[in-house]
Amino acid sequence: MQKKLIFLLVSTSIFISAFAQEIEKKKANIEALKAAYITKQLNLSPEEAQQFWPLHNLYMAELKKARKERMSNELAFEEQALNIRKKYNLEFKKVLNNEERVNNMFKCERSFNMMLHKELTNRRMNHAGSKRRMDEPSEKY
Repeated sequence: MQKKLIFLLVSTSIFISAFAQEIEKKKANIEALKAAYITKQLNLSPEEAQQFWPLHNLYMAELKKARKERMSNELAFEEQALNIRKKYNLEFKKVLNNEERVNNMFKCERSFNMMLHKELTNRRMNHAGSKRRMDEPSEKY
């Protein structure tokens, strides 16, 4: 009995570990796609990209921290997010050299997030649709 329990615990922990690694791979892939998308949309030079991405990573880390801290209060989060955007607006302007490119960066982020949301929704719908078809009874009797 004890061996079965240990086997079950080890198997479960291996499964959870593999699942967590898969999620991390997907997150890394999404971040890479986002970086490529924004780099292309902003037409970043290699020198600009070298300055831009560390700054962008700090910006995103602050936004994530604000989201965690204000998870239950959407209005407070939006207010803090706006303050973070204002703060980084000045920093991004130093790297991107003008306000128009900074505004474009914020638009690109929103656009990428909308495309990502749309893609995930489509994949869920297609996955649910394929499940439904598999669950439907066969016409053969």
